Amino acid sequence: MRAPAFVWRESFNVQAFLARAWQRRPVLIRQAWQHWSNPLAPDDLAGLACEAQVESRLVLHGKRGWRLEHGPIPAKRFARLPTKHWTLLVQAVDHHVPAVARLLDAFRFLPDWRLDDVMVSYAADGGGVGPHFDQYDVFLVQGLGQRRWQLGPRCDASTPLLADQALRLLPDFAVQHEWLLEAGDILYLPPGFAHHGVAVGDDCMTYSIGFRAPSRAELLGHWVDALIDGLAEDDRYTDGASLEVRRGGEIDGATLERLHGMVRGALSDGGAFAAWFGRFVTTPKYPELHTGPRRALSSERFVARLDRGGRLVREPASRFAFIRDGGVVTLFVDGEAYPCRGAAARWAEWLCAHRAGFTGAADLRASVSRELALALYNRGALLFECGR
Repeated sequence: MRAPAFVWRESFNVQAFLARAWQRRPVLIRQAWQHWSNPLAPDDLAGLACEAQVESRLVLHGKRGWRLEHGPIPAKRFARLPTKHWTLLVQAVDHHVPAVARLLDAFRFLPDWRLDDVMVSYAADGGGVGPHFDQYDVFLVQGLGQRRWQLGPRCDASTPLLADQALRLLPDFAVQHEWLLEAGDILYLPPGFAHHGVAVGDDCMTYSIGFRAPSRAELLGHWVDALIDGLAEDDRYTDGASLEVRRGGEIDGATLERLHGMVRGALSDGGAFAAWFGRFVTTPKYPELHTGPRRALSSERFVARLDRGGRLVREPASRFAFIRDGGVVTLFVDGEAYPCRGAAARWAEWLCAHRAGFTGAADLRASVSRELALALYNRGALLFECGR
């Protein structure tokens, strides 16, 4: 059974939000969706935190200050936790729980490539991670219980942080706004705003939907690394025909221009950048989750399974995107590129537009579409629903 959809109330105007608030100011959205149903039980979240392939943390606050413990968290550790002032954080829960992944459908008015993952926190009374700020947009969905959020000023790279703190906490936190969130409320925070969330009572669960925002340094570093891998060893500087005798220590302007031109020429290829970025932005955050089927299917077995009513769904941990260039649509899945035309291009666009990715034999009439679907299945990016 599919998890329930999370549909915005009519009072939330997407266009007005994007025009007035997105990346500009915090927004509190009371009872944001028509129906709220918490998609994950606290015990199930704790179970995920015990698994080695799941990134998790415990944050405790006491007389000695803040303490951070990295997962996996042994099951017996939960029995020894104090009654107050601790928080469990589990990253990328949408990769493991389809019902949590459905939360992302509500944010499809934003580009898919910007979506990062869903971090889920569970806190005992008084639990939190301290005053801090993030470098990305985040929607904080209150799932269970209550959490008091305090907001401060906008921060940047020059803002002082507490020394020797892995949590990157703020030593000075001036509260400018304060809200108590109930289950079903959502707080949107743009990048840089200082915030501090504290659980009020037990069984406080919050779903953090974060958005990727690559830095200029990150883009340049990865793009240049990719360029270097494709450059020939004999692609070197030459003086040209107009070399003149100059003072031995001088690097003249003409030489600098030729050198700079070599760099500009390599960096200015827009098509190469697009092809690289599609692979880069869909590279799995947790590649160990992408194991694929135990045994690859042949084309005949794959088609037979579809004809028997098998329906394909997207692997929640996989990332999909596409770039259209004329009549060619390049589908990017988990760091791989698949050039598509015609029916395959239309199906690739459909697959990217439907996060759940339900598709059956009727949607794969063209053989090229079936070949593409088979390749994605054998890579582990598509799965058969309920093992059919």
